[in-house]
Amino acid sequence: MSLHYDRDTCIGCMLCPKVCNFGAIEEDGDKVKFILENCVLCGSCEEVCPVDAIRIERKIIDKEHLAEFKNVWVWIETNEGKIRSVGPELLGKARDLADKLEEEVVAVIIGHDIEKHAERLIHHGADKVLVVDDEIFKDYTTDAYTIAMNTLIAPRKPAIVLYGATSNGRDLAPRVAARMGLGLTADCTGLDIDDERQLVQTRPAFGGNIMAEILSPYTRPQMATGRPNVFKPIEPDNSREGEIEKIDIEISPVQVRTKILEKVSQVTEGMKSVEEADVVVCSGRGIKEPANLELPRKLADLLDAAVGGSRPIVDLGWLPPTQQVGQSGRTICPKLYFALGISGQIQHLVGMQTASIVVAINKDPDAPIFNVADFGIVGDLFKVVPHIIEEIERVQSER
Repeated sequence: MSLHYDRDTCIGCMLCPKVCNFGAIEEDGDKVKFILENCVLCGSCEEVCPVDAIRIERKIIDKEHLAEFKNVWVWIETNEGKIRSVGPELLGKARDLADKLEEEVVAVIIGHDIEKHAERLIHHGADKVLVVDDEIFKDYTTDAYTIAMNTLIAPRKPAIVLYGATSNGRDLAPRVAARMGLGLTADCTGLDIDDERQLVQTRPAFGGNIMAEILSPYTRPQMATGRPNVFKPIEPDNSREGEIEKIDIEISPVQVRTKILEKVSQVTEGMKSVEEADVVVCSGRGIKEPANLELPRKLADLLDAAVGGSRPIVDLGWLPPTQQVGQSGRTICPKLYFALGISGQIQHLVGMQTASIVVAINKDPDAPIFNVADFGIVGDLFKVVPHIIEEIERVQSER
């Protein structure tokens, strides 16, 4: 990689020295000059230049230089001061990947008043935690978090960086990838290391009809977003010890182009979140009409469960999109999952296949859902489910 600066094109706006966090750009009369030994090629100056006087040429990394990139990083997302569950989930997978590479797991947590979470991340498998704690990171903004991640990644050269496939993760990861000229695989449901020490990134493709294995052999770090509720977190070990490094990153206000004015939480009245519930009762086309959803709702009420739906009935407006389970909806990992009248196409299985126990009820004995079900009942759900409800009510009354 190399940096090219066209002094004749430069208009002397002095934005680039303000955004450089490495002291690599200085004023030089009415222009600027670069101190290349300080430059890590993070791309901040290139992006802010209004006249394209700065250009970073990113070349394919040869095998000799691939060895310079080490360790598996995980961006830990926080919300309202709490760690989102996808963080520990990805730390568990990162631990597996790092052990195969014989390298370390590094957790990256950015926010305000979040240093208190560092020990927990070590207990969940991190060897080191990088903490960026400042008021400017209190609310997620694309610009501030991208600058922070690039500032951390560029000089430290991780081999792999993982993000949760949340709304913020899906925003941040491609921004970092674009600025640094990296590959990125989104919504991964599988991650592994091959014989050449490359990250094998597995995700559904062509509408979920195939599972594609994707490599990024020519750029580093290799980056991927992982779906929530797909990877299992490891059991926390309170005896684990690791290194906690607090890093100060100064960001100029001119670098952050957005400001959070208001936060609005979406609340679906009477609906429990399918992502957070331990039990989910999900219906498919076999439910026939919206009035029949009272049956799964009754079952869900008895089990303190969430009511979910497959894409066809959500598309029909019978349930809100927040309750959709599947590739284009929510990925869930409940302890108990009821599939009522769901055939079990791959697009749906991607969203629920990590459930601990799956109970499927379908009239079609050849329905794919039975291939992943722990308990399968071939029958009419309108006859079977009332018997299940009756039995649950009997057991609950005896208690």
